[in-house]
Amino acid sequence: MPKKKPRPLKGRLLNAYFVSTLSITLVLFLTGLLTMMVFNARYLNDYIRENIGLTLVLNEDTREVDLLQLQKLLTSQPEVKSATYVDSETAEKNLKEELGEDFVSFLGYNPLNATIDVKLYAGYTQNDSLAQLEKKFLEFPLVEEVYYQRNLVNFINENSRKIGLIIAVLAIVMLFIFITLINNTIRLSIYSKRFIINTMQLVGATRHFIRKPFISHSIIYGLIGAILANGILVILIFSYYNQFREIINYNLNDLIILVCAIVLITGIAISWLSTTFAVNKFLKLRYDELFY
Repeated sequence: MPKKKPRPLKGRLLNAYFVSTLSITLVLFLTGLLTMMVFNARYLNDYIRENIGLTLVLNEDTREVDLLQLQKLLTSQPEVKSATYVDSETAEKNLKEELGEDFVSFLGYNPLNATIDVKLYAGYTQNDSLAQLEKKFLEFPLVEEVYYQRNLVNFINENSRKIGLIIAVLAIVMLFIFITLINNTIRLSIYSKRFIINTMQLVGATRHFIRKPFISHSIIYGLIGAILANGILVILIFSYYNQFREIINYNLNDLIILVCAIVLITGIAISWLSTTFAVNKFLKLRYDELFY
């Protein structure tokens, strides 16, 4: 039975290069996603806080001119992000949708007053700040009651720091895993050429001369992997931006540039350092140690 011919060396090398580049690309892509998550963690926290807000219940006999003045006054406050007027008819419609029942027909009248929904900046959504704002808004003659979701505010304030710490720890752990994966991929690639390194030493090549081509090729693979990873990231961001625009920083161009720069620097730096350490390791080994 004829023996199967081995694959040409060139084909095997190309396959090894492709696998290494693909592995680096996937890891750098995950690194980019992790970077975006870290940079947007604070923005997401602020977005959640700024959607809590206060509801100012107005007196029944509030005139429209007084209402407009109050709304203008609220908007001018440094802690207020927006102030939206909701008339009693709109409040009735919204409550019907939430309850799924026509409570007006049951009661015979609409018990809801007109309100102003006030959204605050994130820095003013702490418990003490909300308590002070509640007292302040109650002093307005047109305001009958101030309402906000105290339980939700307490939950967010108690858990925001824990969530931030968890994200930071997760980012460090995942970054360590990503760096290890790239490092192992490059080390395996260098390991397959350990006999070439030893042969170059035997013919008198210096360590710098031996390291140079390995580092150059590794940087090129890291650069290609970073470019491919950035391309996938950019396509992904713009494809799903409309769905996630509320939780992605509005300064999108700066965010993309920053993330792409980090991915590019990470790919080149890790490739260079991993190759240098791997080649140095095999340069120190004796010939008989190369077989283990």
